[in-house]
Amino acid sequence: MTADTTADWMSLPAAQQPAWSNPDSLHEVLSSLRSSPPLVYAAECDQLRDRLAAVARGEAFLLQAGDCAETFDGVSADQIDTKLRTILQMAAVLTYAASVPVVKVGRMAGQYAKPRSSDLETRDGVTLPSYRGDAVNGPAFEAATRVPDPHRLTRMYHASATTLNLVRAFTTGGYADLRRVHAWNRDFLALSPVGRRYEDLARQIDSALAFMRSCGTLPREIQTVEFYASHEALLLDYETALTRVDSRSGNLYDVSAHMVWIGERTRQLDGAHVEFAARIRNPIGVKLGPTSTADDALALIDRLDPDRRPGRLTFITRMGAEKIRDVLPNLVEKVTASGARVVWVSDPMHGNTYKSESGYKTRQFSSILDEIRGFFEVHRHLGTHPGGIHVELTGDDVTECVGGAHEIGDADLQQRYETACDPRLNRSQSLELAFVIAEMYGNSGVGTRAHRGEERR
Repeated sequence: MTADTTADWMSLPAAQQPAWSNPDSLHEVLSSLRSSPPLVYAAECDQLRDRLAAVARGEAFLLQAGDCAETFDGVSADQIDTKLRTILQMAAVLTYAASVPVVKVGRMAGQYAKPRSSDLETRDGVTLPSYRGDAVNGPAFEAATRVPDPHRLTRMYHASATTLNLVRAFTTGGYADLRRVHAWNRDFLALSPVGRRYEDLARQIDSALAFMRSCGTLPREIQTVEFYASHEALLLDYETALTRVDSRSGNLYDVSAHMVWIGERTRQLDGAHVEFAARIRNPIGVKLGPTSTADDALALIDRLDPDRRPGRLTFITRMGAEKIRDVLPNLVEKVTASGARVVWVSDPMHGNTYKSESGYKTRQFSSILDEIRGFFEVHRHLGTHPGGIHVELTGDDVTECVGGAHEIGDADLQQRYETACDPRLNRSQSLELAFVIAEMYGNSGVGTRAHRGEERR
């Protein structure tokens, strides 16, 4: 990729970029990244775009899930294992209980940077730069730690490579074999209501697989799983360094992830992030908050998906439970009338965040469910496809979101509040969410259409 190519977006205003401490070090780091191997390949990005096209047509469902903000300390086989296992369990619930093919995309292997509402943070009269994720600076409230360090971009690259290598090993080496649905649950939730419900579903899957095996029709596809990586394309220095020209087509691809998204704070039409996303061929997501208008959505479509190609553009709505039913209908109606075939996805997390009485930032599980319920209601009323969910979760037994089957309360938050940024669903809450969504999907009538679409393919 030439400098002239990057000038199209690097010369534009870019929101939420860190003030790097050492320009010479930044230049050195970016030069190294530009010559580093790709983390993903263009053909994989194209494959994901094809899978998302099926979602846009109403033939599949997108499950996009993972950490709010990954940390370098979290790059271990155990932590990646539990997170991946939770996502696979959710996908098994949705696939079997809702009778819908599930496209699995992790918020993994690159989600190391976060936008912030303020550049500075003040505690006890001391003001320091805000923590912007491990890719930029450290979480400890110390002057030396909070200085944006460009060498962290190199650590981000290597942490992402390690995570992707482990995910590929898990998903192709037999770990993700659907015949292991019991093993995924053996260490956890055995006595909980959600755990027992999952075990019931696992037995049903076992019975179905046994029948297929006896008929000699057990497909090889159940032994592996397609799993894709995504993150917010926030740090444009990093994303640009990992953008390459595909030798097959001559097109630009961001090889840091299969899919990248633009956040609510960086989707300015005249900004660098939108211009960058318009130039690359990866599947693109855009977060739409409660102030988004139909004109905003249509303008983004014109910039990011001018050819109206299904699977290219995903709108991730983050309205909040109280606003989803009022704001979303007009957006969906106007976008559908324009002829665009976007993927509609619900992010029920960000619009439902609040500060608890104990001082912790948290989310109420019932509000998360209510926003998803409103999302399904809107699409059912309009006859459009509720394409998926985008959630922040962990495979660990944290206490960060209140509610759920285990009835986590405000007083429980301090027990295991471990997030680097925003509160995440724990494994029990994530599985409970999957069962509720499966019921919503089946009741909405789209599951039948998805099944018919899969048969046509």
